[in-house]
Amino acid sequence: MLKIAVLVSGGGSNLQSIIDNIESGYLNCSIEVVISDKKDAYGIDRAKAKNIKTYILDRKQYGKSMSAEILKILDGKVDLIVLAGFLSILQGELLSAFKGKIINIHPALIPSFCGGGMYGLKVHEKAIEYGVKVSGCTVHFVDEGTDSGPIIIQKVVDVFSTDTAKDLQLRILEQEHKALPEAIKYISEGKIRIEGRKVLVI
Repeated sequence: MLKIAVLVSGGGSNLQSIIDNIESGYLNCSIEVVISDKKDAYGIDRAKAKNIKTYILDRKQYGKSMSAEILKILDGKVDLIVLAGFLSILQGELLSAFKGKIINIHPALIPSFCGGGMYGLKVHEKAIEYGVKVSGCTVHFVDEGTDSGPIIIQKVVDVFSTDTAKDLQLRILEQEHKALPEAIKYISEGKIRIEGRKVLVI
């Protein structure tokens, strides 16, 4: 059984989708730990409701030592770290200790609308402003860059001329709730092979 840690900063709906998929039997995983970088993240409440161990590492308090603290908590305890709307950037030894074992979900089709400062509604505002006809979400491995690791899965949605950023966010979120468990399932079943930038599902 794959042991995972889920890192959240907000509502935790992607965390909930993982929990639901474990409970339905789709995922053969256990969530060992949920970590938030914000005290008031509702994702922590979701974890506590399922008796999952939680930690709050407030970003204002931990700052650049955040990654080192996460490594202290998770080293030797989990097989995979899942960033499910986690806004702090991971760095340092954590990345090398968990190389190829950290995944993130981003609410756009990378390499569009990603990188520094691109999170939350800002992503969807930029997509609408640019006039794209499709957008979506991307699950990718985490490397030393921001949203720059190899892509595992992408899901696409149409962008309509009447869309607000919130409309687009909600439509993409539905696809995030499918894409993230799907990626975790591939990893848990040993079906992922990375060749350079390409991720092959075997």
